[in-house]
Amino acid sequence: MKRFTYFLLAILFVSFAGFSKPKHRVVVHLNTADTTAWHGVVRNVGNLQTALGVDTQIEVVAHGAGISFLIDSKTTQKAKIEELALSGVKFMACENTIRDRKIDRKTILPIANFVPSGVAEIVLKQEEGWSYLKP
Repeated sequence: MKRFTYFLLAILFVSFAGFSKPKHRVVVHLNTADTTAWHGVVRNVGNLQTALGVDTQIEVVAHGAGISFLIDSKTTQKAKIEELALSGVKFMACENTIRDRKIDRKTILPIANFVPSGVAEIVLKQEEGWSYLKP
């Protein structure tokens, strides 16, 4: 009886696993001060959510010259970043860049999170199977 129960549980697990929709995961690499590229990032991210669904995991990693994208007084995309964050998009600021450029962490948008190294974060995400997008 015990074997039969395990057998049924295994069949149910395999059956449900076949019906689950794969979740998409995308890491977006942003290292430019070009505000046209910033606009492209928020448009691309919005388009990804529309095409793939809001359950798509998206992480935007800003480092180098791209850190200004997440600085409150410098970004041209604040409203859109906040809107996308509310829909589940994660925005990551590189601590190496912040330290090297002597940026006050308080000037980074409050919705942003921090990673020790932007480029390392991108590599780690790719190693975990995330798709890579560089606008």
